[in-house]
Amino acid sequence: MKLKIKELKGIILIELKGNVMGGPDASSLNEELHKLIDAGKNKVVVDLGEVKFMNSSGLGMLIGALTTVRNAGGNLKLARASEKIEQLLVVTKLVTVFEHFDAVDEALASFK
Repeated sequence: MKLKIKELKGIILIELKGNVMGGPDASSLNEELHKLIDAGKNKVVVDLGEVKFMNSSGLGMLIGALTTVRNAGGNLKLARASEKIEQLLVVTKLVTVFEHFDAVDEALASFK
C-alpha cells in the first residue's frame, strides 16, 4: 500500500493506493495520524479510489484510524470506495460507522 498525504483548506486528504492489508501499513498510517493530530489536524478524508483490494486487517486499520481521529475530537470520512469495498462495508455493517462519499470534493465539503 502507498500512502500520500495532502492538506486542502485545513482538511487532511490521505490517498491510499494498492492493496490495504493492515500489518506494517497500519503502523505507518497510525504514526502519520498521530503526527497530524499533534499538529492540530483532526479533519481527515481517506480517498480509497486507488485501492484494489482490502482485507479484514485493512478494515481494522481504517477503524483504528477513525477511533484515533475521533478521540482527538475530529472525524474521518471515506471517499471513492470501489463497489467491492463498499459491499465489504455493508456486509460488516461499517457503512453505519463511516461517512462515505462518492467524490473527494463532497467529503471535503461535508466538513463545512
